[in-house]
Amino acid sequence: MSRNASKTRPFLTAEWRYLVMLNYVIDPALIAPLVPAGTELDVFGGTAFLSLVGFRFISTKIRGVAIPFHRHFDEVNLRFYVRRCANGEVRRGVVFIQEIVPRRAIAAIARWLYHENYRSLPMTHDILHTGARVRAEYTWRMSSQHYLLSAEANGNPMPLTTGSPQQFIADHYWGYSTQPGGSTLEYRVDHPSWRVWDASRAEFTGDAALLYGPAFSAVLSRPPDSAFLADGSPVTVYSGTPLPV
Repeated sequence: MSRNASKTRPFLTAEWRYLVMLNYVIDPALIAPLVPAGTELDVFGGTAFLSLVGFRFISTKIRGVAIPFHRHFDEVNLRFYVRRCANGEVRRGVVFIQEIVPRRAIAAIARWLYHENYRSLPMTHDILHTGARVRAEYTWRMSSQHYLLSAEANGNPMPLTTGSPQQFIADHYWGYSTQPGGSTLEYRVDHPSWRVWDASRAEFTGDAALLYGPAFSAVLSRPPDSAFLADGSPVTVYSGTPLPV
């Protein structure tokens, strides 16, 4: 959880559960034009990563209010990692290239308030967690194309190891989005550190070029460089504040 952060009003509370995280080494030049003003690319051991992440939203509330038929849903996002220094604190955050949800109202609110690149598509999930086996699958459809994001693992989830690649991917507690005119909105995301399983199998299938464009398709068409599942936790997403110009 982030420390020494200015308090802003909570915008959203929920649980994020069964996070599938497929991670790809990427040429920094490919995402450099997308780095929001006031931040810099965050790397692990000199390596930049792109992540495709799917998970369940559970018991969602907006400003403390549960919206009927919008409490439980799936999300899949494509993201990379940035950082910025503020008053001596290093704030490590996420930039979303695209986020997919099944509810039009959720996509519309996120586009309006945060100017995030949300789109609404039909989605389903299939979660199996029995004993020492866990499998999470997220599927969605765009036009006539079908997509699948999945991972499975065995054993018990383990705490994140300090300094590990998994910790680098999972422990980002800020979000940054470029606003109209080129400014940057910063918002805080609080949750405890997750436990994770190393995936024994992971895959993404579908026409990535149609969904994300040819540049990212070249990356996503190969097997991920790492993959894991996270058990998840309750989360709080706070209202955004603009970075100083």
